[in-house]
Amino acid sequence: MNIETYFERIGYVNSRRELDLETLTDILQHQIQVIPFENLNIHCGEAMELGLEAIFDQIVRRKRGGWCLQVNHLLYWVLTTMGFEATMLGGYVYSTPADRYSSSMIHLLLQVTIGDKNYIVDAGFGCSYQIWQPLELIPGKDQPQIPCIFRLREEEGIWYLDQIRREQYIPNQEFLDSDLLEKNKYRKIYSFTLEPRTIEDFQSVNTYLQTSPLSLFTSNSFCSLQTPQGVHCLVGFTLTSRTFNYKHNVDLVEFKTLKEEEVEEVLENLFNICLDRKFVPKHGDRCFTV
Repeated sequence: MNIETYFERIGYVNSRRELDLETLTDILQHQIQVIPFENLNIHCGEAMELGLEAIFDQIVRRKRGGWCLQVNHLLYWVLTTMGFEATMLGGYVYSTPADRYSSSMIHLLLQVTIGDKNYIVDAGFGCSYQIWQPLELIPGKDQPQIPCIFRLREEEGIWYLDQIRREQYIPNQEFLDSDLLEKNKYRKIYSFTLEPRTIEDFQSVNTYLQTSPLSLFTSNSFCSLQTPQGVHCLVGFTLTSRTFNYKHNVDLVEFKTLKEEEVEEVLENLFNICLDRKFVPKHGDRCFTV
């Protein structure tokens, strides 16, 4: 594995590589706008590998994406190789239908320390919930970013990531009641503690998430990629394109139902993904909002 090959993959050509917030932000933004958040392996009959060599091969050499356990594992390797002080953390994802956080630790995120400040860095949540800049680990402070306002809360050693979203304009009226559409203005995203984790802590959940019929990821195929103006999301045959703040405090959300023959073209043209195996798009009954 070569870190310069990773930088080439994400288009990071800045020779300035100080171990500061500016560099950290720059790398995060390059990664999320080039490397999709996706689980397409599951729906192509392939495994979502957790080993760093396999992740590097998939994401960097084969120019694919991955889910949080992969893209944030790769980012952890990049940051620590550069010399950043980074720590893996484990998250518990909030389910709106169940109105609770997951009982299992199913999300990998990072904490990065720069001087006397700590930041949450996460390249693997995707869709309209993805942070675009590191979040300073301060409770109760609104941290406005292009996608929305993010806020961290802390209660008895447990941290919570929330977001305050804009209003939405959906010109495709038939999609107003779509189960893909996030309808909450105030949205809980996940909880976490500051207990350091290793990738081995995620081995069992990595297997469960890609094999269990109860998993959100076996019932839905998804691919999302941040753009300079917003985010594209493909769930099953439905493509959603969101433009953040297209007019004052309003996001534009456009839906399109793809034909089977259009899916491969969209993956290639919008997400820069060419699949080696037959892909079977799926949108099941497990809630997945964009």
